[in-house]
Amino acid sequence: MPRRRTSSSSSSTGSTTGTTGTTAAPRNRTPQPVRIRRRSFGDFVKAFFAFLALAVLLVGVPGALATQIGWPLPNGVPSFDWLQQEITVHTFLNILTVIVWLAWAQFTACVLVEMKAALSGVGVPGRVPGAGPSQLLARQLVAALLLVGATAASFTPGLSQLGNSYDANQKPTVAAAQATPGIFAQQQEQASGAAAALAEQASHAAAHADAGGSTAKQGDTKFYRIQPPEGRHHDSLWEIAQRHLGDGRRYKEIFELNKDRVQPDGSKLSEASLIRPGWIMEMPGDARGGDLVEMPDEAPSVSPDVQQQISDYAQTGDHAQGGGGTGAQGGGHEHAGGGAAQVSVPDQQRPAPGTGHQQATAVGAESDSSFGLPEALLTAPLLAAGLLGALGRRRRQALWQSAFGAVGGRRGMEPPTPSGDAQDVQDALLVGADPEGVRLLDRSLRGLAASLAEESRALPVVYAAWLSNGDLHLQLAQPAGKPPAPWQQGQDQTFWMLSRTDAERYEDVDTAAPYPGLVSLGTMDDSRLLLNLEAVPGIVSLSGREADRAAVFASVAAELATNGWSDRMTITLVGFGEDLTPLAPNRIRHLEDIEALVETMEAETRQRRGALGAAGHDSVLTGRTGPAQHTRWAPHLVLLAAQPSAEDAVTLAELAADASRLGIGYLVGTETGDLPGAAWEMEITGEGKLLAPLLGLELDAQLLPVAQQRAVVELFVESDPERDTDGPAPTPPFLVDISEQGRPAVYARLVGPYEIIGLDTPDGERSALLHEALALLLLHREGVHPRVLSSALWPRGVTDDVRSALLDRLRIWLGTDPDGTPRLGRDASGRLTLAKTVVSDLDVLRSLYHEATQGKGVGSRAVRGRLLTDALVLVRGPLLADRPEGRYQWLSHEIVDAQLPLLVADTGLALCEFHMEKDRAEKAIEALNAALRTAPADERLWHELLRATHSTGDADRLTELATDLIGRSGARGLPPRTEALLDELLPTWRDAIAAVG
Repeated sequence: MPRRRTSSSSSSTGSTTGTTGTTAAPRNRTPQPVRIRRRSFGDFVKAFFAFLALAVLLVGVPGALATQIGWPLPNGVPSFDWLQQEITVHTFLNILTVIVWLAWAQFTACVLVEMKAALSGVGVPGRVPGAGPSQLLARQLVAALLLVGATAASFTPGLSQLGNSYDANQKPTVAAAQATPGIFAQQQEQASGAAAALAEQASHAAAHADAGGSTAKQGDTKFYRIQPPEGRHHDSLWEIAQRHLGDGRRYKEIFELNKDRVQPDGSKLSEASLIRPGWIMEMPGDARGGDLVEMPDEAPSVSPDVQQQISDYAQTGDHAQGGGGTGAQGGGHEHAGGGAAQVSVPDQQRPAPGTGHQQATAVGAESDSSFGLPEALLTAPLLAAGLLGALGRRRRQALWQSAFGAVGGRRGMEPPTPSGDAQDVQDALLVGADPEGVRLLDRSLRGLAASLAEESRALPVVYAAWLSNGDLHLQLAQPAGKPPAPWQQGQDQTFWMLSRTDAERYEDVDTAAPYPGLVSLGTMDDSRLLLNLEAVPGIVSLSGREADRAAVFASVAAELATNGWSDRMTITLVGFGEDLTPLAPNRIRHLEDIEALVETMEAETRQRRGALGAAGHDSVLTGRTGPAQHTRWAPHLVLLAAQPSAEDAVTLAELAADASRLGIGYLVGTETGDLPGAAWEMEITGEGKLLAPLLGLELDAQLLPVAQQRAVVELFVESDPERDTDGPAPTPPFLVDISEQGRPAVYARLVGPYEIIGLDTPDGERSALLHEALALLLLHREGVHPRVLSSALWPRGVTDDVRSALLDRLRIWLGTDPDGTPRLGRDASGRLTLAKTVVSDLDVLRSLYHEATQGKGVGSRAVRGRLLTDALVLVRGPLLADRPEGRYQWLSHEIVDAQLPLLVADTGLALCEFHMEKDRAEKAIEALNAALRTAPADERLWHELLRATHSTGDADRLTELATDLIGRSGARGLPPRTEALLDELLPTWRDAIAAVG
């Protein structure tokens, strides 16, 4: 039935109440007011004695020296005879007098430095060389003296704090939480998260918290203007911190002071690496650097316009907010009529600067080097991981299927190299993917299901999941008791939370995926929302422009089709997505119109109701945790992009009324935003915001625009193992000159232990990084995007400065060719490439096999045998056999681990065929055994080994080989083809093996 609407007055009342009764967390940090220190009688006493001490030390000491001892140094230039005079007591007194004069001069310098710093408000003063104790004494005396001055009370710390660090450590804000009544009519009292209290400000800045005041007028506030690039040098926060704070690692302090503040050009600082010339940065109070650090009222070196920009910028930020403002969620409780459920942000602290999700850091830190990579995939780590994993499986499947083709020259050894948009999308998937996050999410959910099953508890209904800084928050439809360990209670009884640390302790368990309908919708306040489509109590509607809706639908369909936290699923697409079928042909089906959809879903709804009743389950969730895990409990998610008619909408609403219990979910597009029966209503804006006012959500939507959608599909279509294979076999991407004249300048051995010939071993900790970077480049002769390289070496992200420094070291390490050409270069698209003089043994292996089967070896038997023999000699083991644990994780995205065994097997099979042509069985067996050491699971090698052994006429040897093969197969038994071959070659093999034991 259509959902009942609430009156406008009710909605208005609810909104107003929520607004007044709830305070959302402000997005910007608001400094906590600090108390102004009042001068006491003790302060005047301390100041008086400090004055006396300074007078004695600065005036009394030199006066006493001048009157009592005099000037100890000679009045003229001493002669050589002076060095031969007798050393007397007077000489020692003169030496001691000189030392006292130097100590007085040093102390006087310390007093002047401390006095200047205190009066100017520079913060931490400069250090006088070798004057540690003297400067500390001078600092204490100056502070005590100025404590009663007209201005000093505002910046002078207490004597007990002198010498300490005055960093104003600030705690991150807390995300707002809110909720409305759920579908079970239970009031969910969600306390709105207030902004977390900031740490106590350093006492030397106490008087700067005037109401409505601006730090632009305070003595300890400084500003820096981003400088324009000079040549290849670009200003960065790291370098600014290095120059003006003495430590590049303090760039995070500058970032936090300026994050999300409006710059003179109207833009905002959102990532630490995204700064532009002309932007203004507020600096910490201890920044130094002359004219480069400018005060708004004391910047004579800049134009009046720049001074005005600095003054205007100083009015923004935390100090100008006064603790007010509202967060992204603004309002409080909204009334969701018709039993709509509320999705709320879990109460939690936002990640501290420099932490958070690995791919969020990686993407943000390197956005200025995107070279046009699609941001939609760079900011969708779960979607990218699913697509990348599915693409890898598709390419491996293509390799394995082609492995049973003709030996030698078969198609499929080299997967197609993408270009254009497809290449950009593949690079974006490599950079943006978070396979570790997908693995943890999958293990966490399955581990929860297994724990509940052990306790004979049913799975709770989960509306949504939030991923924030690695922690997982599940929002339940209603309270479900205490969660099983290591899960913990969240902000209230409807939230279960699992920390990333606890999630990493989970191992794989053999249980059904409990919540396969979870799908990413977008991010809000550093948290990623996954909505459980199959748990929605009705239809989810999506309004907005057609192109924007299509990008949301494509993203949802692609993630559902390829995600790693589900087992089986049916995804029905109506009105769009016919070309998305190649992503997952076993999951995605496309229907032409709504009429076909209604007919299909009416039949399936009846079937699921009957199946649940017959099994004695009240919902699919109870079926997933019990012994009856069957395909009928797999979710069926309907994505309808076409606008349904009023009659069809009512029919769909009736079908969806019981859909959540049956494991069926509906996402329906609408132009007007008014869809009968819609339980949850969302809107996608042209700015990429996904709005759900009744749910309290305003997300940065996860999208898959049409251009990226086509490029993704192209990658899958080109990797389809069943595509048309007519035509010549593809040539390897890089062939080397295998003659004596083609000797490389740098030769890396990757097949087996990693060795490099022709380069000196780098010194220091960066040696491992340089070796890993070179290995990645050698495996991708077509070129590697710089962001792909950095995300491979630093999965948790790295700044541009660090990456650029590594590339410079790599370029210097590889050197240049005799003609001066650098061995590390860039192609027209900006991707990193290696010169042809840098070669790996894998390049040589591919080239030898290609030349033997498609080049000179085709017309010359002797050449073919020599080339194939040389190729097998290169094989010393698996790829990068001795790689250190924890590194080279990017190999999991590659298919080279599948290509190399197939290439070695093909080489062994070709050499076996070469020897068997001349009935040299022993040579053929030797070649096959050499290939089996690298490709022990290749069934083709075992078949040829059985045939070659049979040709020797030694039945006992064949029986021994069959026994060994059976032992290797284990409990799975021999493959059918192998059994059939043994029946042909050795009909009595079963009896013979049984007799052997």
